[in-house]
Amino acid sequence: MAKPPALPDFESSLAELETIVATLEEGKGSLEQTLATYRRGCELLKHCQTLLGGAEGQIRVLDQDLEQTLAAALQRSGGTELGS
Repeated sequence: MAKPPALPDFESSLAELETIVATLEEGKGSLEQTLATYRRGCELLKHCQTLLGGAEGQIRVLDQDLEQTLAAALQRSGGTELGS
């Protein structure tokens, strides 16, 4: 069994996934080709979900840091609006 191609970045993975969906919708090709294409699509989908999950986690951490920074700034300013 051949080793599957390496997983590219998110944008490339998504573009390849869109191509796979279009290919599968055409319904052409042998059963073996269709299964291989479907398998690659599943790999890419999982990869995209993993990358998105990682990005969401980073955003949550950044949001928490921002909230803490803003709360500390408000405390230092005596609770008044920033920039006043």
